[in-house]
Amino acid sequence: MKKLKGLGVSAGIAFGKAWIWKTSFLTIPGYMIDKSKVEEEIYRLNEAIIEAEKEIAELQENLRDTAGEEYAEIFSFHRFLLRDKFLREETEKIIRNENVSCENALRKVIQKIGKEFGKKGTDFLKDRRRDLLDVVEKIISNLRGTPSGKIKKFKNEIVVAEDLSPTQTLSLDKRYVRGFVTDIGSKTSHTAIIARALEIPAVVGVRIATKEIENGNDLIVDGTEGIIIINPTPSLIEKYKKKKEEEIKLKRKFNLLKKLPSITKDKERIILHANIEFPEEVTTVKKYGADGIGLFRTEYLYLNRKDLPSEEEQFLAYKSVLEKMEGKTVIIRTIDIGGDKFISHFPAPRELNPFLGWRGIRFCLERKDIFETQIKAILRAAYHGDLKVMFPMVSTVSEVIEAKKFIDEVKEILKKEGKEFNPDIEIGIMIEIPSAALLSEELSKHVDFFSIGSNDLIQYTLAVDRINEKIAHLYQPCHPSVLKLIKITIENAKKNGIWVGICGEMASIPEIACLLIGMGVDELSMAPIAIPAVKEKIRKVEKKKLTEIADKVFEFKSHNEVFNYLKRKLKQEGI
Repeated sequence: MKKLKGLGVSAGIAFGKAWIWKTSFLTIPGYMIDKSKVEEEIYRLNEAIIEAEKEIAELQENLRDTAGEEYAEIFSFHRFLLRDKFLREETEKIIRNENVSCENALRKVIQKIGKEFGKKGTDFLKDRRRDLLDVVEKIISNLRGTPSGKIKKFKNEIVVAEDLSPTQTLSLDKRYVRGFVTDIGSKTSHTAIIARALEIPAVVGVRIATKEIENGNDLIVDGTEGIIIINPTPSLIEKYKKKKEEEIKLKRKFNLLKKLPSITKDKERIILHANIEFPEEVTTVKKYGADGIGLFRTEYLYLNRKDLPSEEEQFLAYKSVLEKMEGKTVIIRTIDIGGDKFISHFPAPRELNPFLGWRGIRFCLERKDIFETQIKAILRAAYHGDLKVMFPMVSTVSEVIEAKKFIDEVKEILKKEGKEFNPDIEIGIMIEIPSAALLSEELSKHVDFFSIGSNDLIQYTLAVDRINEKIAHLYQPCHPSVLKLIKITIENAKKNGIWVGICGEMASIPEIACLLIGMGVDELSMAPIAIPAVKEKIRKVEKKKLTEIADKVFEFKSHNEVFNYLKRKLKQEGI
């Protein structure tokens, strides 16, 4: 028996036999061609590209039928690549200049594009690498007259691969495939998003899966925890079978909760919002019964590209999400480039401490050309529904005053351009730096709401990098200092008549969510999948009781004391 760890990207537990799947389309030898055959080879290339686009369009339609428009949009990127002049023209140029086959030329183009991505970080090796290879694989398969993206018919098996493309993932038949495991991948890849849409348990980024797992091995895949067990013992199989049964029961219960309001036993309404990174996640937001979107991260529009997104492109993206939410609130966070995210083509300076550097509102107030385009798009989209905007990484009052003044200037520009926009959009800020929490009384006079960014607030308060395994134990949501900063923020918000929410992992832990409600938070925003469990707790307790519990926690001196007290008191309340 052996246990491997990766990233759980699609929840659920799967049992089955391992089937190792390998792709070799980029290693198949190409060949030289006679100069007289160049035009014939270019014709072959163009025909293969046309056929690949037809295949992608068909896949897109199938996904639209099974999972919805949001997920089908994933393949728009594939179609964009197929229509991209660079891919076609570079391939043609290599064929003409070097007298090589289409297959050879395509491989050289892939390597060139890969190097370009590599100059800007690891994007090519992460989320979009497989999309690009997926497209080229389709073209090469058409050139060779062989089917691509097809995986054999399975029976109770688990696919183990170095990586899976979006089209290969879509070809998995849930009736036969129990789950999949890959060496590389991320939670934001299109492959991961499709796995969630199809509800296939999946673990990616295992690194050594194809080395450690052999064909026919018995596997357990836990897509929730990101664990794979090779040749499990009978007792472990029994344990995971029980866990799977519990998950099925919970799923049924949560489906019943979906249409019920998040209201306490003494009739206090608590808003439960969802956090999203991509427009296609709206389907998941609806699936788990969110009241709206409390954090729409907009960085995806700026990454993995050679240019900046235009005003129109951003306007259509924001408006699309707003319309799909059908009248519910959507809160957009303005661009938070910096830290671990950089615009692909943008010459950002190297910083020793990027998480403390030129990012968030600091970046926007210096690069007002980029900020103006985004604000124009947000104001225009807000004309079409309940859209709010908030600024990240605020540390001073002057930043908020300057940002609001700039928004007023952008409104005047839109008036002159004769464009429709919402002049009364609600403006909020994220409280994620201790200085902002300590200045919250003054800050609350300048904005309509606060959203406490709990992940960063904990990180900055405790000086703990939460992804550093050596100090991960010091990342403590219920540390007294963190709770005091949250309390100060809530009290100052209430004093000045604005609402206050909290987003991040604190909101998604049911016991801590109950504490935050007792402290006076009006809104909780979390990963969509966490909403049912939090809602279930809320509906079982009185707000009055939670307030009493919250008043008591400040007597404790550590995270563990607070959390153990929470669990004990909630258990006494029958929750």
